[in-house]
Amino acid sequence: MDNVLKPLLESANNIVLGKELQIKLAICCLLAKGHLLIEDIPGVGKTTLSHTLAKLLGLNYQRIQFTSDILPADIIGASVYDVKNAQFEFHPGPLFNQMILADEINRSTPKAQSALLEAMEENQVTVEGKTYHLPQPFFVIATQNPAHQIGTFPLPESQLDRFLMRIELGYPDKQAERELLTGCHRYELIENLSVQLKPDQLSDIQLKIKQTHCSPALLDYLQNIITYTRESTDYQYGLSPRAGLALLTAAKSWAFMDGRNAVLPDDIQAVLPAVAGHRLRSGSTDSDAIVAPLLKNIAVS
Repeated sequence: MDNVLKPLLESANNIVLGKELQIKLAICCLLAKGHLLIEDIPGVGKTTLSHTLAKLLGLNYQRIQFTSDILPADIIGASVYDVKNAQFEFHPGPLFNQMILADEINRSTPKAQSALLEAMEENQVTVEGKTYHLPQPFFVIATQNPAHQIGTFPLPESQLDRFLMRIELGYPDKQAERELLTGCHRYELIENLSVQLKPDQLSDIQLKIKQTHCSPALLDYLQNIITYTRESTDYQYGLSPRAGLALLTAAKSWAFMDGRNAVLPDDIQAVLPAVAGHRLRSGSTDSDAIVAPLLKNIAVS
């Protein structure tokens, strides 16, 4: 583990208890400049995790509650006529922050969901033909209720593909839940958190991750995974080129977090469920089950 990241992980684990793997995946996603989707039932700590990460990274944070009647202008902002200057003036919406929590994103309509597409891909928004750049760094953490719950609108593939990772938190174990029941409220602890990774440190780490070495054999293994998803009858359709880049970037980030400057097959396998699980369609909705054929049938080069 890189020494710079140890305090970050330890602080996050003190807030969201018993979820070491999920927290490591979430931080891996952000270090790789990716957006994160957290899908689970209400009340298991999705919002707490996002707020914790924003606090530890020292980022401007804005929570947007997605509802069935929210409009794109409520997210992006709108042009308002200024009588004094006799012209329309753009008023930025809550999207113009460094970290956005799109809370319960699948409770909103596809029209509202689409307001995030350009922002997540290009770090900008276009309003009435004019482009506005978003603050840097820019991360979206979206929470999503399970699709079977009442009042949800499934995210389209184009939206899902813009999330580098999807994770689930699940119920805490017995020991963690006892600590939650007897300890302080999580938000009281969050308020006392200090920044563990400053913006300049984050930029340095992201540059190092980009330079992490990948051997030709490792790239062969990654491409074999992608090809299998496109040719196998296990899946309705295969991984896109964007998904392949996401898998490589996430594996580099995972390798860096483990203190290495070269990617191993183990790194790809570690991030594969979170990166590919929401991008593939098979007979299961469980990420581990979805990628199981890939881990079983693709030999390591």
